[in-house]
Amino acid sequence: MSVELKIGLWLLFLLVVLWVIFRKRANKVAILSSDSLQVLEEHVLYYRQLSAEEKIRFQKLVESFLSEVEITGVGVEVEQVDRLLVAASAVIPVMGFASWTHYPHLKEVLLYPDRFDHLDYRTEGAERNTLGMVGWGVMQGKVVLSKPALHQGFKYADRSNVGIHEFVHLIDMMDGYTDGVPSYLIQKPQYMPWIKLVYNEIASIRKSQSGINPYGATSEAEFFAVASEYFFEAPHLLKRNHPELYQMLVKIFNQESN
Repeated sequence: MSVELKIGLWLLFLLVVLWVIFRKRANKVAILSSDSLQVLEEHVLYYRQLSAEEKIRFQKLVESFLSEVEITGVGVEVEQVDRLLVAASAVIPVMGFASWTHYPHLKEVLLYPDRFDHLDYRTEGAERNTLGMVGWGVMQGKVVLSKPALHQGFKYADRSNVGIHEFVHLIDMMDGYTDGVPSYLIQKPQYMPWIKLVYNEIASIRKSQSGINPYGATSEAEFFAVASEYFFEAPHLLKRNHPELYQMLVKIFNQESN
C-alpha cells in the first residue's frame, strides 16, 4: 500500500469520526418549541426586552445550555418551565459576549423543593437557610437551587434573582478564584477601579448607607453576585441609586447603557 493511499484512508477515517461526533452533538440540541418561547416571553423580563435578533441568539444559548447540562429534581419534579428558567439564569450574564460557548466544568443543576443546609444539602433541620449555591467537594461541577426561589427571582423585578446570583459565581470562579474579580469579563485596566468601587460600596452597606442587599457585604465575591442580580433585575433603579456601580457593570457585562 502506497504512502499516499495510507494517508488518504486515514483522512477518510478522520472525516467519518468527525461526522459522527458532530451528528451526535446536533441531535442533542434541544430545539425550543413555541410553548417554550412563550414561557421565556412571559417569565423572563430580560428576554422580553431584547430585539428580535438578540432573542434568536438568546434562544440558541438556551438550547446549547440545555443540551449540555442536566437539570435534576431532588424531591421535586422538573418541568419545562424550570429548565427554561435555569437556562435563562445562565444565559443572561453572558449575553454580551459573542465568543461565549459554555460554562466549563458544569455538569448538572439540582433543584430542591425548598431551602437547604449549605454544608450537607439537607432539606430538613434548623440550618436550612440556603436558596442556592455552587457545589463543592463531592458536589463539584453542580449548581444547587431552590425551585421556589428560582421562580421567585423571575416573578418580580425586585433586585434579586438566585439563579443569576449563582451563575455569576460560576463566572467569577473561571479564573480559579472566587474573589469578585471575574477575569473572564473584566479588562485589566478595570481591575483597580472595580476593586476600589467594591471596597467603597461594601463600606456603605456596613454603615447602612446603601440600598444594596446587606448580604453583599459578606465578601467581595458575594458583593459581585448581589450587585449583578440588581443590575439585571432592576437596571434603571441601580442606575438611579448607584450610577458609578451601574456604569462599571455595563462595561463588565458588555451591555448597552439604558
